[in-house]
Amino acid sequence: MKSTEIIDANFILRYLLQDQEQHFVQSKEVLENHEVFIPFEVCAEVVYVLEKVYQAPRTKIHQALDLLMAYPNVATIDKPVIRTALEVYRDRKIDFVDCMLIAYHRENGAVIHSFDKKINQLCQ
Repeated sequence: MKSTEIIDANFILRYLLQDQEQHFVQSKEVLENHEVFIPFEVCAEVVYVLEKVYQAPRTKIHQALDLLMAYPNVATIDKPVIRTALEVYRDRKIDFVDCMLIAYHRENGAVIHSFDKKINQLCQ
């Protein structure tokens, strides 16, 4: 039985940023040639680091992670939810975790209970 390969945020960041040659080459090989699983928490950390540390624009963050989610060998718990969350994140000034809640509502019809007016407005 083949074991699951899980990658962390730093692994994805080295791939996206290409700022450390050796790490980029290793991450590229794994991301493009192995069956990998990316937990939601890792996606959230990547978004946070790109936004807060690297001051990347939301459009670039969306573009990079949406492209990664399109790889057929990359698995997540719910790809459509993550991709929808990335769209909401790109278009709205809302934290990524809140975007995930909105995406669960849009993709799965989940009822979201929140006191956050932005979340409630976008889940109508």
